Amino acid sequence: MLTKEELPECPVATTVQLIGNKWKLLILRELLEGPRRFTEIARRIDGISKKVLSENLRALENDGILEREVFAEVPPRVVYSVSPLGESLRPVLDAMKAWGEWYKSQP
Repeated sequence: MLTKEELPECPVATTVQLIGNKWKLLILRELLEGPRRFTEIARRIDGISKKVLSENLRALENDGILEREVFAEVPPRVVYSVSPLGESLRPVLDAMKAWGEWYKSQP
């Protein structure tokens, strides 16, 4: 997780730094629907490589936006879900979805 000193002064820049790449937004979109395993997320996000998915999941977890639960099984099972902090981003993604739908409907 970034310290407050490491974050930009501008609140919009802070948000962009935390979730501002295409993959992080799509990962959040998937996990706001419910907890998912790595392979489920990879399958539902067209074009993402396993390496990029892994890096972005790790970054979102480190920033406190996602939670990772490891089950002691063979093979190990890992489930990702949004944290309470991540859940607070739901209105942001809902607004982005609504705007995207509106934009696509314009002549």
